[in-house]
Amino acid sequence: MSTGTEVITLAGGCFWCLEAVYDQLKGVHSVESGYIGGALENPSYEAVCGGRTGHAEAVRVTYDPTLISCRELVEIFFSIHDPTTLNRQGNDEGTQYRSAIFYHSPEQRQVSEAVKAAVTAQGLYPNPVVTEIVAATTWYEAERYHQEYFARNPLQGYCQFVVSPKVAKFRKQFVSKLKH
Repeated sequence: MSTGTEVITLAGGCFWCLEAVYDQLKGVHSVESGYIGGALENPSYEAVCGGRTGHAEAVRVTYDPTLISCRELVEIFFSIHDPTTLNRQGNDEGTQYRSAIFYHSPEQRQVSEAVKAAVTAQGLYPNPVVTEIVAATTWYEAERYHQEYFARNPLQGYCQFVVSPKVAKFRKQFVSKLKH
């Protein structure tokens, strides 16, 4: 990580959806799909999908805070997935699909808690927000074929029916934040 960048790790269901969104933001240098928050060392996709490792599918976002703030990244996070479904996003069910923010600094924790409280206070969702806000633990990068999955496989069924609509909604809502 170079000087002038920060990292935040976000889990909001399938990492393909999150990566496809965050890759498009001005100020984001890189987005890696991976696993965090579990007990097994060096977990595989198959082990994580089995739901017994405790890991969440997540993205590690490296960004320039002078171009995009942690607050903006967290606000986008709360708008691109359903933070009210415990261990579930759409048809994806299990603890690996939980909504969580893994902070890397006290400031990220404070910002994440403030945004979560604001989302709750605004009543943006009919059900309570269940997003966990916890300290980042050991990060395991996902297998190579998961990286940039949507960009490389836009016609794959899951990408067409799940990822693409989320990306389209995001692009419309955050057009001013997009890379050119």
